[in-house]
Amino acid sequence: MKTGERPDVLIIGAGVVGAACAYFCARAGLRVMVLERGGVAGGTTSGGEGNILVSDKEPGPELDLALLSVRLWGELGERFGPGAFELERKGGVVVAQSAEAAEGLAKLTARQRARGVEAVDVSAAELAELEPNLTRDVRTGAYYPQDSQVQPMLAAAGLLRAARELGATVHLGTEVLAFREHGVATSRGEVAAPWVVNAAGTWGGAVAALAGAPVPIRPRRGFVLVTEPLPRVIRHKVYTADYVANVASGDAGLETSVVVEGTQAGPVLIGASRERVGFDRQFSLPVVRKLAARALGVFPFLAEVSLLRSYLGFRPYCPDHLPVLGADPRRPGLVHACGHEGAGIGLAAATGHLIAQQLTGVAPDLDLTPFRADRFADLRTGDPA
Repeated sequence: MKTGERPDVLIIGAGVVGAACAYFCARAGLRVMVLERGGVAGGTTSGGEGNILVSDKEPGPELDLALLSVRLWGELGERFGPGAFELERKGGVVVAQSAEAAEGLAKLTARQRARGVEAVDVSAAELAELEPNLTRDVRTGAYYPQDSQVQPMLAAAGLLRAARELGATVHLGTEVLAFREHGVATSRGEVAAPWVVNAAGTWGGAVAALAGAPVPIRPRRGFVLVTEPLPRVIRHKVYTADYVANVASGDAGLETSVVVEGTQAGPVLIGASRERVGFDRQFSLPVVRKLAARALGVFPFLAEVSLLRSYLGFRPYCPDHLPVLGADPRRPGLVHACGHEGAGIGLAAATGHLIAQQLTGVAPDLDLTPFRADRFADLRTGDPA
């Protein structure tokens, strides 16, 4: 870092959320400095599938945030070009395999449509047209044309590159050690700035605690399986109706639901598991086996496909499943952009846009009150895992 360098905003974290904050703030005319203790997209972003979803969200503040982000990701795709992030408007398909699941899914799509989501109820026959390799053991489903996907590490790197072209500086291998009255102390010296943005992902809770303004963000581990490269045998992001319930669950124990999707490179990605076990990176064969077995129940042809590997990531879990966004009233100058759980990649564009609006005095496009950092004061958050 250059001696005397004084940005308008310091952003802690070079994952996709931090990168989006850097890009939108720099585009708004702010002098931006990004601080990252590791490498670009080296944390939660590297373990993500790149989903940009509205389909898995109940009506409410997060869905409103997702709808804004879908629009902004589309604009970014047009600005940067379709290959820059591997942005693909592939659409999502949700399947119901029981009468109870079908009824619940129909109620959800009706509520989502009332909030602006393009949700199309489809029959079993129509599901077979959307996904010819899908099991025929389904009742009904829903098609979500707004669902998209990016390659998350490409997206983070591309947004940071664009931010640098607009004047931002990025300092990797730079750990924030303490907060000062106007800025932070790092492993490479002190930096002053009027605003500090906590975009530290799963470590956002630790950064907030360092600032003396704690938020209850905890790691929630998830595994993803990766198959050998295949032709385009799965056309959409496909998951079962119980996925939405698992996303919204606060249970600390293991939960699995079926999520299967193809990629532009060929491999099929299979998820999703959720469990609060701290930052335990130990491989779990029982979890991987369970994911594989559940995937076969949706796409039986996968029984003949080889798995190349599995990987895990940690989602930044908040007890109420909403991210923490905006200025923290408990510490002047501190701004949060973290706690998105498994939706951070999808919500990154809206997050960066809204943070830039707030820091430049523009009325945000969405009310940030539901995402305020001090909302947890009376919340019992359960076990510390």
